[in-house]
Amino acid sequence: MKKILLTGGKGFFSKRLASFYHDDYEWVITDKEELDITDRQSVFAFLEELRPDYVIHAAAIAVTDFCNEHPEVAHRINVQGAVNVAEAAKEVSAKMIFLSTEQVFNGNREPGPYREDDLAQPDTVYGQNKLEAEEHLKQIIDELWIIRFTWMFGFPERQQSMVNNLFWDTIVSVLNDEPISASKREFRGMTYVYDMISQFEKVFTLPYGTYHFGSENTMSRYEAVEYLLETMGLGDRAASLLIEDKEKYQELPRDIRLDASKAKKFGVSFLSTQQAMRLAIEDYGLVINKNKAGGKHGITH
Repeated sequence: MKKILLTGGKGFFSKRLASFYHDDYEWVITDKEELDITDRQSVFAFLEELRPDYVIHAAAIAVTDFCNEHPEVAHRINVQGAVNVAEAAKEVSAKMIFLSTEQVFNGNREPGPYREDDLAQPDTVYGQNKLEAEEHLKQIIDELWIIRFTWMFGFPERQQSMVNNLFWDTIVSVLNDEPISASKREFRGMTYVYDMISQFEKVFTLPYGTYHFGSENTMSRYEAVEYLLETMGLGDRAASLLIEDKEKYQELPRDIRLDASKAKKFGVSFLSTQQAMRLAIEDYGLVINKNKAGGKHGITH
């Protein structure tokens, strides 16, 4: 059984990934409490003792505002930490997967979707960190996959971490009768976390290199919320809850969608965002029925 070291193991994606493939690999899961990736000596000692077959490096500070406000801390973790892990992985002949992000295109002015060989021009510290780390790692270790993710969505789960995402945030707003502000000039890939996870094992079969992973999406953020409400049987709530944000991205639309056709050529294929939203509702048995009792808004599990 192959041994996998997973850094950043308490994250939204990471915990679900390890749980999904629990019986298929020998997992060693670390977070900052178990392994300080900024301590090069500790990282080398840890990997020398563990000697994993694969290292999936997910550890990072991904909060945009925090990174912008604390650039030195962000660089130490997001860049130097990744370098430490890559150098140690090479030392023990482990293959490495580095999880990157659509945010490397956050400052691009031309519209997406973006291919792997398109010039990335990030304008946030987090995006800059990830792009810099990518470049360093390519010089350090040959047996490397760089996987750039789209935005992911999912539900809260017992003993799993949670992050803000359009899908769950919309449901919470409906339950609380809170307005939902969304722009018609923002475009992002939005991928169901379990669609991403179910495809992730195929990374091990890909030629080394950089790949974009995630769903194709033609909807703006506003249209995605509207579609979700309609699909859940709550289209009548859109008129009262959904508000167009006319301030954000008026000067320049935000479009950081990824073109995942390279991965598709190797058999890694994702649902569209619309298909993924439907699957998520089915997976969790979320029923919207206005004709039956089920709480104030007819939402039942």
